[in-house]
Amino acid sequence: MASSPRYEEYKSLIFHPYNIMLTLLLMGVSALFLALSGSYIYTRVQNPDIPPIKLPILFFVNTLVLLASSYTIVMANNAYKADRTELYQRCLIYTFVLSLVFLFSQIYAWKLLLTELSIADQVTGSYLYLISFVHFAHVIAGLPFLFMFYLTARKKMKKPVSVLVYFSDPEKQLKLRLLTRYWHFLDALWIYLVIFLGLSYLIS
Repeated sequence: MASSPRYEEYKSLIFHPYNIMLTLLLMGVSALFLALSGSYIYTRVQNPDIPPIKLPILFFVNTLVLLASSYTIVMANNAYKADRTELYQRCLIYTFVLSLVFLFSQIYAWKLLLTELSIADQVTGSYLYLISFVHFAHVIAGLPFLFMFYLTARKKMKKPVSVLVYFSDPEKQLKLRLLTRYWHFLDALWIYLVIFLGLSYLIS
């Protein structure tokens, strides 16, 4: 029985070296976040007098910014599939700009938090800084790839022939899908961080 084209495409993605490397990376980052979360819980259990940390309101605002960037990169994927050149480029640059907004907003949130921390808050505050910085670093790591997609699109999408070649390149489509998956993963990590620390504060 012959396999469907969609199944063959799915199988080629699953076993592609790029996808395997990304999967291993995401598993490693997930394990790191779980380890830090476990350490935070252990510290709180062993030292019940240590107060939980209250998340700054900017952390919740940044959640919306990240979700918006995830939406625009999905729109970029849809524009790529529909061969919509201008929309594709706009969505890429929107995603890049929203990611920068998240980074600068997060730096400002850290500064605000630093002024509000008391001596008793320093232990839990350190965990908050560490966990959010790990996420921060992975957003920075994804920005060069995102910007290269945009630059390549601007360079290649000038003539009808080059546009056709660009949109028909399966490797570019694969890389865009993997980049989108990476961005969704960053969103999921941030939402997990906000929910985990938020619930820790409310329960305490």
